[in-house]
Amino acid sequence: MTELPAVRSAPSAVTRLGDADLEDGPLCPTEIPELDRVLGGGLVAGSTTLLFGEPGVGKSTLALAVLSNLARAHRDVLLVASEESAGQVARRARRVGAAAGDIGIVATTEAALAEESIHRTHPALVVVDSVSALRDDGVSGSAGSPTQVRAIAERLCQAAKRTGSPLVLVGHVTKDGELAGPRALEHLVDTVVRVEGDRHGTLRVVRALKHRFGPTGEVGLFDLTDQGLVELPDAGVPASDLAVPGVVWGAASDGSRALAVELQVLVAAAAGAAPRRVAHQLSAQRLALMLAVLEARCGWDLRGLDVFAASAGGLPAGEPGVDAALALALASAAGGFVVPRDVAVVGEVGLAGELRVVGGIGRRVSELRRRGVTTVYVPAGDVTDDAGVRTVGVRRLADLLADFAPDASGPGSGRIVSPH
Repeated sequence: MTELPAVRSAPSAVTRLGDADLEDGPLCPTEIPELDRVLGGGLVAGSTTLLFGEPGVGKSTLALAVLSNLARAHRDVLLVASEESAGQVARRARRVGAAAGDIGIVATTEAALAEESIHRTHPALVVVDSVSALRDDGVSGSAGSPTQVRAIAERLCQAAKRTGSPLVLVGHVTKDGELAGPRALEHLVDTVVRVEGDRHGTLRVVRALKHRFGPTGEVGLFDLTDQGLVELPDAGVPASDLAVPGVVWGAASDGSRALAVELQVLVAAAAGAAPRRVAHQLSAQRLALMLAVLEARCGWDLRGLDVFAASAGGLPAGEPGVDAALALALASAAGGFVVPRDVAVVGEVGLAGELRVVGGIGRRVSELRRRGVTTVYVPAGDVTDDAGVRTVGVRRLADLLADFAPDASGPGSGRIVSPH
């Protein structure tokens, strides 16, 4: 029997986890507090961040603002413009008040030239806008193809690591709103940041979907203006001052941040055989769930009604903590009663019609207090002390509705039939 040759093993590189270096490299703050909140303090030296979003949402404007801040601090920065000429970028920079004269730029679609520029200048920050428009002549496929995008991303990531320059790649989205290009692109980079917003509105939400150097889920809020992106550190989205049925204050939790949201619901007799259910910046599934719970557990008949629900100002409110506020807004709109403007509701609603505790109740109540709320209805297990705010514990959704519409009645939809 032939003996197999002995395998020579390399010296062991095993070390103790407790002896590992905890430093990820120096942070480079962007000097934009809302963005630094999302990034955990700033960009890490040698790291790669993928910034993506729909066309016109403000990706390039945000990246230009970061370049401008570092340039004003007398640090060398580099913009690789693969979609615009230097003149076009300069015109936009002047419009938004960026430090155009101090930002280095190379307008090219050649990945080799972009890589060579990074190695030559060793900038404090590199922005590539966009990675999908670059081309590597040594790789098959057209610019923007999965093969090209992956090869170019790998090439530029290695250049960033060797020079220690933080790299920001601006990416595109598909028609479904997902990141364009190969899925492997998300694994190649260290951080993935998405810019969200309604193209018909001005609110922009910046969210970290992946972050190797800090927590994910943090959000930053901006207002898109003619002068660029303006930070909204206090989530100051204007709210309605009208006391009308269907309007209720709630509070959503996004990352470590609480957002006071004004939920608005409008109901009308269905125009067709099938009633419409429309949700804007809310979860359509949770809207359907609240309608079902109202009917099955609280005796409200909402059949035959078109229902339109929205979060005022475009603030995202799709998490379970706004369930109770949404349910009360639905009942208010259908029953024709008004919820006082200094009252808010927080809590998840279960299938049995119970109010369930939610996380971050203290932050939510504090944010509602800042918006002028004096009474907050919360799940019974979430009653908390907050100076200036009275919290009322409620066990069931039916009990909550009874506090606001004990005698609500009327023909057809919106009538309380038999509370369970």
